Amino acid sequence: MKVLVVSLIGNCLYLLRIGGASGFIGSALRRSLQRKGHEVISVSRRPAPSTVTWDQIRVTGLPECDAIVNLAGEPIMGASMRRWNSQFEADLVSSRIVTNKTLVEAISKSSQPPKVFVSSSAIGYYTLNNTTQYDEDSICSNSSFSHKLCCDWEESAKLPSQSGVRLVTIRIGLVMGKSGGTFANLKWPFMFGLGGTIGSGRQLMPWVHLDDTVGIYEHAIENETVHGILNAIAPGIVTNYELTKALGRAMHRPTVFGVPSFVIRMMLHRERAMMLLEGTNVVPRRTIESGYEFKYPDIESATAELVQ
Repeated sequence: MKVLVVSLIGNCLYLLRIGGASGFIGSALRRSLQRKGHEVISVSRRPAPSTVTWDQIRVTGLPECDAIVNLAGEPIMGASMRRWNSQFEADLVSSRIVTNKTLVEAISKSSQPPKVFVSSSAIGYYTLNNTTQYDEDSICSNSSFSHKLCCDWEESAKLPSQSGVRLVTIRIGLVMGKSGGTFANLKWPFMFGLGGTIGSGRQLMPWVHLDDTVGIYEHAIENETVHGILNAIAPGIVTNYELTKALGRAMHRPTVFGVPSFVIRMMLHRERAMMLLEGTNVVPRRTIESGYEFKYPDIESATAELVQ
């Protein structure tokens, strides 16, 4: 199977600088697909082996491929967070929506379209709420920027009904892997005994191991019966306090240096502070019903693997 993978290089901002499947998730997905015998084509700014450029896609159309995966998107959170301003918001939108629209247009014009288009979204789609439980079929109403961004992101991936291409959209949670994501951001403070809860610690944190994130994308690519929305969230959701304690136990470090809510609100833009301080109660109902089996369904097994 030939798979076209679009991903994010670092914190690149613009359409022509997104590609190469070199992001945290994209790199892991590329390696896993190649190990399974799939041929992976990346999207790059300039010509290179096993790549196509955005100019080639726009001018000559898609290369022949069986599946397209779009993981592109300027990070909202991370170790090197940009200042939140109107330009940053514009880049969040363009890096997600322009890439989707470019691919949708190319798919629509293709004489040999792929069998499946796997697009990405995030748990920002769901309302910040610790009590109400949401799954893939929940219809959420929220006035936050992140919610609208996710809604528009998903809408931009929709294909014409006559395309015949299966569409899967994966809403990603807090991804934990050794080389990036949530664990990489927390590793060094915990290593030096400075780990602790954020705010009240009672907010729910929908996390997922990198291996399961990759597994869900592969599940969407390889199974013809899978379609629609899938939550890339481990079934064993935990509070920030429970996540903190699990990391502390796995790393054999104390977890006593919490960060008060008012400090988070002083340091971060309102949207980012809300994401850290207010929980989201999300479950992967359709993901499990579609037949996917989690490798790391609970936080204890996940943290044990991360510190090996």
